[in-house]
Amino acid sequence: MHKIDIPQYIIDRVTKARGKLHAFDTLVGPSTALLVVDLQNVFMLPPYPTEVPVARELVPNVNRLAQATRAAGGAVVWIQMTHTEQDKKTWSVFYDDVTKIANRGDKLKGLLRGSHGQALYDTLDVKPEDLKVEKNRFSAFIQGSSDLDMLLKERGIDTVLVTGTVTNTCCESTARDAMMLNYKTVMVSDANAAATDDEHNATLANILRIFGDVMSTDEVIARLTPAATRAAE
Repeated sequence: MHKIDIPQYIIDRVTKARGKLHAFDTLVGPSTALLVVDLQNVFMLPPYPTEVPVARELVPNVNRLAQATRAAGGAVVWIQMTHTEQDKKTWSVFYDDVTKIANRGDKLKGLLRGSHGQALYDTLDVKPEDLKVEKNRFSAFIQGSSDLDMLLKERGIDTVLVTGTVTNTCCESTARDAMMLNYKTVMVSDANAAATDDEHNATLANILRIFGDVMSTDEVIARLTPAATRAAE
């Protein structure tokens, strides 16, 4: 598991600006969606070159969050990166220029719909009532990537909990765009995985400072409440 280490100057700056560290004191269950980003075999298992070993350690926390979100009346969304041959044309800058290794057939094959690599990791607690969303860009919210924004808005969701891998790529991209689309956005510190602690913590600092909130699994679960509970309080 990553060692969480957000710089103190970021914590101090956020606390001064907000008057408190956390932006959101309560997470209203029926208005909340847990977004589980790319916990697929291609990013979880060897010998895939895109394996993130730490991602396997997140599964118990992600499953706890899924259970708590459902219990509070919220939605659980399993997001899967899915590429086709067409993406090599429509995203040629990525495939041909930025990361040429991605142009290899084995990388594309691992993200094809129905392949072993594209499938969700088998110990994730996926339920029939959960949503599954395929995306073809790092962010599930960017125009043309998926229908995630529409699905959440149809369900009255205004708060998203971001988990998954890679922290500083697909998870951060999704979290940034979520806030720009006016979602209350929480990055779960011990339910995201990156290649290194430094990369992981850099993203947490960015999200906390500008784009939303950062909480642990325990902190999120403690704040999740059904709407009826909140009204009574």
